[in-house]
Amino acid sequence: MERSAVSTRTVPIPALGDVVRLLKPITWFPPMWAFMCGAVSSGVGLDGRWFFVLGGVLLAGPLVCGTSQAVNDWFDRHVDAINEPDRPIPSGRVAGRWGHHIAMIGTAVSAVVAWALGIWVFLAALVGLALAWGYSAPPFRFKTSGWTGPAVVGFSYEGLSWFTGAAVMLGALPRAEILIVLVLYSIGAHGIMTLNDFKAVEGDRATGLKSLPVTMGVDGAARFACAVMSAAQVAVIALLAFWGHTLSAIVVGVVLAAQLAAMPRLLRDPKKSAPWYNAVGVTLYVFGMLAAALGLGGYI
Repeated sequence: MERSAVSTRTVPIPALGDVVRLLKPITWFPPMWAFMCGAVSSGVGLDGRWFFVLGGVLLAGPLVCGTSQAVNDWFDRHVDAINEPDRPIPSGRVAGRWGHHIAMIGTAVSAVVAWALGIWVFLAALVGLALAWGYSAPPFRFKTSGWTGPAVVGFSYEGLSWFTGAAVMLGALPRAEILIVLVLYSIGAHGIMTLNDFKAVEGDRATGLKSLPVTMGVDGAARFACAVMSAAQVAVIALLAFWGHTLSAIVVGVVLAAQLAAMPRLLRDPKKSAPWYNAVGVTLYVFGMLAAALGLGGYI
């Protein structure tokens, strides 16, 4: 017992660079983009709201998303020791239980910042943090299913971040049109997350993760992903037109048409072309999100 206590005390504090790498800044862009879309969809100007905007960006990206990355790496540290031993935790650069401590600190700081931004932001952050832990941590481990895993990530990255952006600007619960559109884009994001699973089919199969490319096959999962992304955007276009946001509906329709033109290349060889489609098709998808937000906010 005494030796254990000594060894715990001598675990070095990780370097700042290794902590940043653990939090994976490259993953912060999607929720920060969705937050921006939410803020735009509110139709509220920035005057007098800069504190809330900057706090919301910090919350959506480095805090909640960064915390989710630390949680994921902590609970996947044994698998990463085999597949990606150079990551901060399995490599020993973030040693002992520091990975867990960082995840707990990130959770606490996220909750405090969210509370300062308002009750609706606080509630959304609590849901996001709960999903972040449930995605990776037992007993839930949502990531083990190709249905729940992408749904949780899509809803967290797109829906909750969009909700946060709108709630920050409005200081209240966003109106129904905003909620409907953010839910639709969250559903469509399930397809994006499914495409991300193509890069790890062999590893998922070997470790028992039931991603859709594993359970449906690569071709079937690719067709499903395309169908989900397309259907969600068709619904958004129809609703924008019905609500009178004609120009916004047209722009979303144009970017959807461009995605549909790119999908045949993806479907011919999904595993090879998924990274290409993620760069082209997903970029178009998120530009469509912004176009929808501009319509909802009354800008176009």
